[in-house]
Amino acid sequence: MAKSDAAARPSSPRAPFPFSRAMAFGLGVLRLAPRDFWSMTPRELFHATEGVYGRAAGPPSRAILDAMMRDFPDRSRDEQRQ
Repeated sequence: MAKSDAAARPSSPRAPFPFSRAMAFGLGVLRLAPRDFWSMTPRELFHATEGVYGRAAGPPSRAILDAMMRDFPDRSRDEQRQ
C-alpha cells in the first residue's frame, strides 16, 4: 500500500491498548513475573481484573433511566434562555 493510501484512511475509532495500566496491574497488583505477564492474552488479563475487582456494572436499564429522567429533569427551553 502506498504511503498516501494509508494517510487517506480514517483513523481507528478505538483507543490504543492501555499498556501502562495493564503492566501496573499485572506486575504490581497481581505480582506476576514479567514472563508470565507477557505470556497472557488481553482477554486473560481482563478476566484477572474481574477476579480482583469484580465484574463491571453494565448499562442502566430503561426503568432506571426513566426514573432518573423523572427525578432529574432537564431544564425547559425557557429556563435555559434566562
